Amino acid sequence: MTFSPPAPPAPPAPTAPSAPPAPPAFAECTPRQKAARILTDALAPANLVVSLLLLIGWHSTGSWSGLGWGLLGALFCGVVPIGIILVGVRRGALTDQHIRIRRQRMVPMTLSALSVAAGLALLYLLGAPADVFALVVAMLVGLASSLLVTVGWQISIHMSVAGGTVMILLLVFGAPVLPAALLAGAVGWSRLVLKAHTPAQVLAGSALGGAAALTFALLR
Repeated sequence: MTFSPPAPPAPPAPTAPSAPPAPPAFAECTPRQKAARILTDALAPANLVVSLLLLIGWHSTGSWSGLGWGLLGALFCGVVPIGIILVGVRRGALTDQHIRIRRQRMVPMTLSALSVAAGLALLYLLGAPADVFALVVAMLVGLASSLLVTVGWQISIHMSVAGGTVMILLLVFGAPVLPAALLAGAVGWSRLVLKAHTPAQVLAGSALGGAAALTFALLR
């Protein structure tokens, strides 16, 4: 009686990647990828948040005082959050300023939400203009919604902020700023070219941006 050796164990089933692939070094990028990298960095969420708050702040009063209100909001909604991320990158806890790996996003997003909430409380106590206050509430709603989605799925924060920015600009300034929609389109294109997100993640980000814009419209 002969015995055959036991069959080797079956290889593990392939699993979906847990994070988008790391982008190539800028020098190794194709011209298309270089353009996408530039757009992704230039139109990063923190840059759009700060710019939008300054613009809406100025518009809310038409004077330097409005710009001051915008600067105060930008400190808590843009400067502090990007500082949190840069510290995380420096310590090696985060891959890069765009936080490519979903599970790494939870802590900086939570801390950023706390910063926005603190800024919102201060703006309320100091009597900020209605548009500035409504905008910071909208940003907190957008960030909190993105955080909840991020618990189980990777959504495009770039697209959420870009989409919300364009919609809020349209609410405030009307049809003359309609070409700003190209900004949101450029952001979505850049995230897809860099394979940072799937089309579904980009569209979901746009939807959350719309929810933030709706919050702004209801509160202003």
